[in-house]
Amino acid sequence: MLPAPPRQLPGWVNRNNHMYNPDTDLIFPPRAIPTLSSERGSVWLDLVTIAQKSGPDSPERVAFILMMARLNNCATCNADSYRAIHGCSACARQSLKRFHGSDEELAGLFNTAKVEVTSFLKNKIQTNLS
Repeated sequence: MLPAPPRQLPGWVNRNNHMYNPDTDLIFPPRAIPTLSSERGSVWLDLVTIAQKSGPDSPERVAFILMMARLNNCATCNADSYRAIHGCSACARQSLKRFHGSDEELAGLFNTAKVEVTSFLKNKIQTNLS
């Protein structure tokens, strides 16, 4: 009897049967920001543009990542979850589609996150100077 041919595995499973998707991270990745530009209206596009054009460690980019991590519920994602299998970009797009609020509400969430980030950085700097 001949051995069975090797089974064809989906792209997100490697030969050791471990999940692998190069678009999956522990928290919302900055590289996924540009993929979200066309998901909502002009206010959202402005937020994405601000996050994209700001520096990698700017309060705006960090606030955008924090806002998206909360919106996507990144803290509860794990390697074998549906979200992780499809990747962070797909998860973020789905979260934005499911968000029932307006773009202005998303801008409010961004501004809240920015205030938190700025406050954290101020406290961190003061602690380091003391």
